[in-house]
Amino acid sequence: MKKILERVYLALLLVFMYAPIIALIVLSFNSSKSRAKWGSFTLNWYIELFSDEAIASALVNTLSIAVLATILSTIIGTATCIAMIGLSSKFRSAITAVTNIPMINADIVTGISLMLLFRFLHLSSGFSTILLAHITFDIPFVMLSVLPRIKNLNFYVYEAALDLGATPVYGFFKTIFPDLVPGIISGALMAFTMSIDDFIITYFTKGSGFETVSTLIYNEVKRGIQPEIYALSAIIFVVVLVLLLVIDRAQNNIAREK
Repeated sequence: MKKILERVYLALLLVFMYAPIIALIVLSFNSSKSRAKWGSFTLNWYIELFSDEAIASALVNTLSIAVLATILSTIIGTATCIAMIGLSSKFRSAITAVTNIPMINADIVTGISLMLLFRFLHLSSGFSTILLAHITFDIPFVMLSVLPRIKNLNFYVYEAALDLGATPVYGFFKTIFPDLVPGIISGALMAFTMSIDDFIITYFTKGSGFETVSTLIYNEVKRGIQPEIYALSAIIFVVVLVLLLVIDRAQNNIAREK
């Protein structure tokens, strides 16, 4: 009886979580603009999606910010983790606690705080402020993936490379860096996923006249959602799902290597 109840509970949980998403994906193939009736199967909304200038512009903005934020946060996060190697455990714990604040803090608090900071610094809201905000909350996810790899490094190999005549930089890239690559890739994928999926922090730091996919969808909701938005949301869901599966696989590979 207990197992049956557990399965029923799990089934209801999955239905509540994924039924709205499935309905959205189905409606993206509905030729009728009405959400109440089914017309016929069509791909017109996907075709019109890429001919809509507003959506295309928002998509380019979103991808540009996500890619740049991922690259910069991965470099900063990885460099920070490497720099922490020579610190004492107390300093490492303190730095880790500070960098984890954006990850555990409420998004609305982070968004408002960054908005006030940018206004205090007289920065014009737009691409640059969103990029800085995304880098801020992406760095902890990169560090979360790289730090476990550093804890399991064998530094005797690096010291042996130096004893054999390798320069510090050459020895690092030949002995330490290859072991960090799985964690770096996993952190970068997680950072990209969080950046492309963010709305609240982006909303508070974007200013007027600049839209990303998430803020564009929010504005469309207030005016009435067009079918093209269903198609766009379906594509975003599939992309994020694929990225999460890749991240999960990468993390499983890291766990098996340990």
